[in-house]
Amino acid sequence: MVIVLIINIQEDENRSKNFIYSLKPTQIIAIGFFLIILAGAILLTLPIASKSGNPTPFVDALFTATSATCITGLVVYDTATHWTLFGQLVIIALIQTGGLGFMTMATLMSFLIRRKISLRERLLMVESLNHEHVQGIVGTVKRVLLVTCAIELIGGLLLSIRFFPRFGPRGIYMGIWMSISAFCNAGFDLLGTPGRQFISITEYVHDPIVNFTIMSLIVIGGLGFMVWSNLYNARRISDLMVHTKLVLIITAILIFGGAALYLFFEYNNSNTIQSFNLPEKILASLFQSVTPRTAGFNTIDQDGMTEMSKFITIFLMFIGGSPGSTAGGVKTVTVGVFILAVISVIRGKKDTEVFYNRIPNEVVMRSIAIIAISFSAALIVFNILMIFERQPLINCMFETMSAFGTVGLSANLTPKLHTISKLALSALMYTGRVGGLTLFMAMSLRHNEDKGKIRYPEAKIMIG
Repeated sequence: MVIVLIINIQEDENRSKNFIYSLKPTQIIAIGFFLIILAGAILLTLPIASKSGNPTPFVDALFTATSATCITGLVVYDTATHWTLFGQLVIIALIQTGGLGFMTMATLMSFLIRRKISLRERLLMVESLNHEHVQGIVGTVKRVLLVTCAIELIGGLLLSIRFFPRFGPRGIYMGIWMSISAFCNAGFDLLGTPGRQFISITEYVHDPIVNFTIMSLIVIGGLGFMVWSNLYNARRISDLMVHTKLVLIITAILIFGGAALYLFFEYNNSNTIQSFNLPEKILASLFQSVTPRTAGFNTIDQDGMTEMSKFITIFLMFIGGSPGSTAGGVKTVTVGVFILAVISVIRGKKDTEVFYNRIPNEVVMRSIAIIAISFSAALIVFNILMIFERQPLINCMFETMSAFGTVGLSANLTPKLHTISKLALSALMYTGRVGGLTLFMAMSLRHNEDKGKIRYPEAKIMIG
C-alpha cells in the first residue's frame, strides 16, 4: 500500500514537471502574473490589511491587487485611508513585482540565496524583459535591479524633502513608497486623508520638486531597460540602436506635443488651470502630458478637463510607454512601426523603412496585430461599462483606456463601479499588462513546429 502511494506521488510529480516544462514562456508569464494577483487579493482580504479591521470584499481586493500588479493605479478605496501598513506593503510589493516582472524578482531571490539560474529561467527572463538574446541576460537583470534600486532611492529622498516637513518621519516612508509607485508607472499614492480622499498629488500642483521628480521617474521607468543599456554604452549618436532612436523621438513628440495641446485646450478652463500663472500652467500641462504614459498620478481634476483634453489623454493612454519597460499600453514603438508601415504603403514601397534600415515584415504584422487586439479588448469592456454604469460616453471611454493602458487616471468613476464593471476592468488591466498578443499566444494550444513547412498559393483579394 505504501509502495503504491509512493509510486503515485512520484508519477504526480513527474506529470507536474512535464506539464511545467511543456509550457511556452508566454504561458508561464501569463500564469505567473495571474497567480501573483490571486495571492495579493487573498492577502488584501485579511482583516489585518484594512484599517477598519474588517475583511475587504474579495472583488474589491482582487481589483486592487490587479491594479497594483498590472501597475495601473485605479482604486476603489483610497490607499492611505483604507489600507493598514500591512496592506500598503502588500500593494507596493505587488507594484514592484509587476513593474519589473515576476521573473526579474524571482531572479533577485536566486541571487540572494546563491542559487544557480537554469537555461529555461534565462529564456523566461529574455521574454519578460523583451530582450534580444540569452547571452548576458543574467548580467542585464543584475544591472536592471541595481539601477532600479538607485533611481527609486534617489526619487524617494527628493520626495521626502517635501513630505518630511509636513508628515514627519512618515514622510520618508511616503517618499520612498511613492517613488517606487512612480518609477513602476503605477500611480498609487499615500496623500489621501479622511477628509480628502483620491486626491493624488493635486495639493502639490505648483511644487517643482514633486512634479519634476515624479515626471522623471515616470519617463525613466517608461523608456525600457534596453534603452537604458544602449544610452549608457553609446559613445555617440551613431552608436544608438534604431529601437532607441524610435523610443526617444516618439517619447519626446508625445510629451511636448501633448503638453502644448493641454496648454491650449485648458488655458481658460476654470475647472483646471485658468487661475494659474503662465509658468504654473506650463508645469501642469507638462505633468498632464507625462502621466497618461501609464503613470496615473494627477495634479489637476481629470473630470474637470475639457472633452478635447480627455480625448488627448485617452490617445496617450492607449499608446503608453515603451517596450521592455515598466509601462503599459500598446507601446510607442508599436505605434511608430504602424505609422511607418502606413507611410510606406502610401509611398508605394514594398518595405517599411526607418533611419536607412528595413523593418522586418514580421515586426510590422505583429504591430498591427497588437493594435487590433488591444483596441478590440478595450472596445468590449467599454461597452460593458456603458451598459452597467450609465455614465457619459467620454467618461466610460476614459476609464476603459486607463485600465487597458495600466494608467490609473480616473474621471471619478472607479470608486462607484458595478461589480461586473470591476471584474471587466480587472480583466482588461491584466490583458494590458501581460499584452494582448502575448495573452492570445499563451492561450493558443498550437506550437510553431510546423512553421514554414506548408505555404499555400497566393489568393487575389481586392481591398480598399
